[in-house]
Amino acid sequence: MAAQPAERSFHVIVVGAGIMGSCAAHAAASRGARVLLLEQFDLLHQRGSSHGESRTIRATYPQPRYPPMVRLSRRLWDDAQRDSGYAVLTPTPHLDLGPRDDPAFVASVANGGATFLASAADAPRPSWADAFRVPDGWAAASSELGGVMKATKAVAMFQALAAKMGAVVRDRTEVVDVARKAGEGTTATIVVKTATGEEFHGGKCIITVGAWTSKLVKSVTGADLPVQPLHTLICYWKVKPGHERELTTEAGFPTFASYGVPYIYSTPSMEYPGLIKIAMHGGPPCDPDGRDWAIGPGEDGLVEPVARWIDEVMPGRVETAGGPVVRQACMYSMTPDEDFVIDFLGGEEFGRDVVVGAGFSGHGFKMGPAVGRILAEMALDGESGTAAEAGVELRHFSIRRFDGNPTGNARSF
Repeated sequence: MAAQPAERSFHVIVVGAGIMGSCAAHAAASRGARVLLLEQFDLLHQRGSSHGESRTIRATYPQPRYPPMVRLSRRLWDDAQRDSGYAVLTPTPHLDLGPRDDPAFVASVANGGATFLASAADAPRPSWADAFRVPDGWAAASSELGGVMKATKAVAMFQALAAKMGAVVRDRTEVVDVARKAGEGTTATIVVKTATGEEFHGGKCIITVGAWTSKLVKSVTGADLPVQPLHTLICYWKVKPGHERELTTEAGFPTFASYGVPYIYSTPSMEYPGLIKIAMHGGPPCDPDGRDWAIGPGEDGLVEPVARWIDEVMPGRVETAGGPVVRQACMYSMTPDEDFVIDFLGGEEFGRDVVVGAGFSGHGFKMGPAVGRILAEMALDGESGTAAEAGVELRHFSIRRFDGNPTGNARSF
């Protein structure tokens, strides 16, 4: 899929082939645009934020701006699976747990259309509800829109669909600069330069480089875009004997999230037989080019709180003695308010010809198809009709929200 020397000019150049860039390349190519998708490492590498066995999908968010994007993405996931001929998403219920007086939990239940579970003595409940011991003062709410996505497989699916529609996909191609070059007449060209000295010309450019966003934007514009890479840890725990099937997707076990401190999330037992993924949201800052890949005592802060939560909320179902059976290092790329960046790079040099998508880690993978379509429309049309039709207000994702306000949209619920 490497570009030949003669292929140097494209309608759209997408920099970064994680889930967002791959979805954007697919969306632009589906419009008939000539698309180049560039990845600095091998395709489907494990150095960023889009690899791994699973991600969850849910519509329960305390911020009302996200459920419309999730619902749009759910339809687009189905479309992509239909076009590819195979599945990457396994539907499940979704469960949210949290203190009854936690405003974020209450807002998430309301915005996501979830239903509070009755106590066992009051009414029939799903059989899986017995796996949880809801703490005093807490509540549990279930919703139908849940599911487990095979992450690496999903990225590969969108790359394959993009290539099928004519997109050129190149890996091991590190982009070191994005600049504008005046063309003949009124034509302006975006020039993308690589570490090996190659140059590609595009009418438009979409930057989706995850944890490398701040470095690339800084080198291109000199501006500081507050997207902080974080080291995080994915933990798989052993299911106690006799409960292995109970916690599987086949048995209808839900994805779930637990509000409060720490924020806990989980997928049913699916990827590894007899193991269940239960992990903690967040982690310490890191440098994507200088990460410590060792998994040792320094990561206890991402393990011990999870073990305590399991012992309190899922006693008798999951074994915590000895810690998680599998630990997998990963990265987030976070803005201060944990909202996305979906905006034009702007300025006199780039105007509306370069679009940036960033800050998705921790909760963005599920929305990849919607974000990709929005980014492609912004690049090709200067605006996103899909976002407007779906009720997605892009003003929340503006780069300008950080001007004189380093915390952006951050608020207490």
